[in-house]
Order: sequence, then C-alpha cells, then structure tokens
Amino acid sequence: MVTQVSKDMIIADILKADRDIAAILIQNGMGCIFCPASQGESLEEACFVHGMNPDEILEEINDFLAAKAEEMAPDESQFVTEE
Repeated sequence: MVTQVSKDMIIADILKADRDIAAILIQNGMGCIFCPASQGESLEEACFVHGMNPDEILEEINDFLAAKAEEMAPDESQFVTEE
C-alpha cells in the first residue's frame, strides 16, 4: 500500500496506487484525470495546467493516505497480554 505520493509522480501511477485519490483530484477541479493526456502528466504539471497549488493538493492526498493507513493498521491493544 502506498502511504505517500510526490509531485513528480505521474497521475496514472497515483491512481493505480489508490483509486480513491481520484475523488480528491476531481473535487479540487481536476475533472479530466482519466483522459489519456492527463495520465502521462505529473501531479505538479496537472496542477499547474488547472491553476491549482500542487503543494496543497499533495498535502491533501498524503493526509488522506496517512488516515487510510492508520485505519487499516491493526489495533495493537489486542496483542497486549496481561501478566
């Protein structure tokens, strides 16, 4: 599971890592993420084309991935044994 993306990652690779990221991109105004041209752009390139701040989008995506990873992490309290 991918826990972080970077601005230089290609949109297609980001979406392969987690398809739920598409919702974040679309909600922020990047509605053409599934067209062939955008699939080969980096996140940073796509943000600039759409007049978006790549650092803000990157932060939102990585916050989403971190929260998702935390949800999926096992509850370690179930492994604690009482002595």
